[in-house]
Amino acid sequence: MADAGNMNRLPAPDVGVAAITDNPWLRQVAVMVGIAASVALGVAVVLWSQAPNYAPLYGNLAEKDASQIMEALQQTGVDYRVDEASGMLLVPSAKLKEIRMQLAGQGLPNSVGMGFELMQQDTGFGTSQMVEKARYQQAMQGELARTIATIGAVQSARVHLAIPKQSVFVRKRQPPSASVALRLHTGRVLEDGQVEAIVHLVASSIPELEPSRVTIVDHKGRLLSGSQESREMKLSATQFEHTRRIEDHYRDRIESLLAPIVGRDKVRAQVTADVDFTVTEQTQERYNPDQPALRSEQVNEEQSRLAGAGGVPGALTNQPPAAGNAPEVAQGGGADGAGGQPLNTSRQATRNFEIDRVVSHTRMSPLSLRRLSVAVVVDDVAVAAADGAVTVRERTPEEIERLTALVREAIGYDARRGDSVRVMNSSFLTPEPVADLPEAPMWEQGWFIDIVKQVGGLLLVLVLIFVVLRPTLKRLTATHAELVGESGGAGGGAARVEGPLGAERGEGEENMLLGSDGEPIQLPGGGRYENIMDAARQLVDEDPKRVAQLVKTWMGEEAA
Repeated sequence: MADAGNMNRLPAPDVGVAAITDNPWLRQVAVMVGIAASVALGVAVVLWSQAPNYAPLYGNLAEKDASQIMEALQQTGVDYRVDEASGMLLVPSAKLKEIRMQLAGQGLPNSVGMGFELMQQDTGFGTSQMVEKARYQQAMQGELARTIATIGAVQSARVHLAIPKQSVFVRKRQPPSASVALRLHTGRVLEDGQVEAIVHLVASSIPELEPSRVTIVDHKGRLLSGSQESREMKLSATQFEHTRRIEDHYRDRIESLLAPIVGRDKVRAQVTADVDFTVTEQTQERYNPDQPALRSEQVNEEQSRLAGAGGVPGALTNQPPAAGNAPEVAQGGGADGAGGQPLNTSRQATRNFEIDRVVSHTRMSPLSLRRLSVAVVVDDVAVAAADGAVTVRERTPEEIERLTALVREAIGYDARRGDSVRVMNSSFLTPEPVADLPEAPMWEQGWFIDIVKQVGGLLLVLVLIFVVLRPTLKRLTATHAELVGESGGAGGGAARVEGPLGAERGEGEENMLLGSDGEPIQLPGGGRYENIMDAARQLVDEDPKRVAQLVKTWMGEEAA
């Protein structure tokens, strides 16, 4: 009994070597292929989970620009992809802004064309003047296109300049012209003011280019400049816009004045302005006859003496007198002069008088406010009771009159002009509360996809390890007896089966013999009857004494 109880288990063969040598070669190859495929799949999953998300770099790139950008990305070592469906360049979304800034530093994309960079390129020796002028014109077109593309609604622009060669003769000179083709962003339109701004921008950049000779067309072929509206219609639109600004100005003044009194959301005002845009010019000439002014005076005065008749008539009398000597002492004469001869005096005066005259030329302002009509609506007054309840009441006529007086002062009320102001009290409807914008779901966040990829990749790797690799390695390194035992246990046999050698075997112990001490004896060959018999014969041949002792032990137990 003691010898039987102290019997050692039979030595088991090497587990790894025996398992590999016992398995068929086809099964071994299949298991190794499965292991390799599982490892490759796990590596692929890890790489996929760590791969970054890609976002479009630019949209609607020309093929030339796309090739230049691809070359620049290759030189900088940036990973990129090309979408096979749309042909768009995709780059890691985490580095999208950084990559765009790097490309902008290199002047990419240059769909709008190059500007004055063309003048910096070396053209070589012997370039003609015509080529230089063409390069300068192309550089100007590129610079204008870049400037126009900075407008928010414009995606890209192209400018064509037609600058004729000027003649030395003034009559034969031809004015330049320009045309601009615009590509607008989706859903965007250019306002009239923006179109006028582009027209004047181009006209101001080219010498002697008039705004009327600039044509602007969008990418849908619509003419944006030089519309068929008459000058009167454009003037009417300008006048309407100016009138609207006046009305907005007065409305803001009224609401800003009454808001601290009645509440910011409890007053509404509307103003209608009647504006006269008539241009009046007046020339006036006025005279003042009561205050004549001497402008010029001319006086002419003449004096002469009449000589008396004397001497003998005849030829001698007509002879000139002989030279005489003046006496030292003058002889006295009469009152009329010497010899008493008469004196003849003649005096003429011409005076020019100018009447006071005022000439004035007056040009009246083209903007004249003829009449204002103001309508103001105020809400009821909220009154808080002692218990905290809030009630509303209508405003009294005195309060309405006070508000009316404030409005009149705010707009500069003029009764002679025919202004009218009406203030009315009415209950305002309580506006419905504006619901907050719903937050974007977690699965729509940018970081959620990265986390899901990493967590999913980790779970998939764990599943491959514990579900595929571990059972495969366990079966590859298991003995043949363990494999047979597992298959028998899985088959669901009886809980206790009487062995062919008389020992009772429990569930999962079909391949074991129990010794006298109850300890199992490991037998090679599996749990089949033929295998057990072969193992027993081999045991008898190797150690007959031990087998004999075991048989005696069994017989003693049966006798007892």
